[in-house]
Amino acid sequence: MSKIVKDEELYQEMCRVVGKVVLEMRDLGQEPKHVVIAGVVRTSLANQKMKRSELTTEAMERVVKALAPQQ
Repeated sequence: MSKIVKDEELYQEMCRVVGKVVLEMRDLGQEPKHVVIAGVVRTSLANQKMKRSELTTEAMERVVKALAPQQ
């Protein structure tokens, strides 16, 4: 698989992950701020009981890095 195809698949998965969180937050009446989205994804990622593909795990890690404030 070429790097371009892999990068596109990763980007699409990142968009799916963020979109799902934003829609769930909206349904709960919460404002989807970037820090909160990162926290939700980080918490979900910490749940080791969930089976995820390597692509999803990498996408979630990159979402957290992109949205969380640098410390």
